[in-house]
Amino acid sequence: MPRDSKQVREEDRVRLTHMLESAQRAVRIASGMTEQSLGADEVRLLAVVKSIEIVGEASTKVSDETCARLTSIPWRAIRAARNRMVHGYDSIDVAIVWRTIVDHLPPLIHAIEEAIASWPEA
Repeated sequence: MPRDSKQVREEDRVRLTHMLESAQRAVRIASGMTEQSLGADEVRLLAVVKSIEIVGEASTKVSDETCARLTSIPWRAIRAARNRMVHGYDSIDVAIVWRTIVDHLPPLIHAIEEAIASWPEA
């Protein structure tokens, strides 16, 4: 049964919310840490990696129409990061994870917050 545009919009909003919450969680978990202390804390590192994976996985569930409309979100890079972490689970580079947390997640959080705030009403 085909989904109507209202249903797709709602599903996309939910997925964007999942992305936002997971990105915020990753930043929150790493708050107050350094790259070195994150690398030394196995539990926090795994929690951050899992949160980044969730951002990427949720992004794959967003419709092509919404992705095309939200050009401030780097969809391809998000999905590539998820794929790298999932398929390269045995060789996670803490420096790359750290740069993701510090350099990439804050602007992504901002872009998703703006997208949700301006979300079309049903």
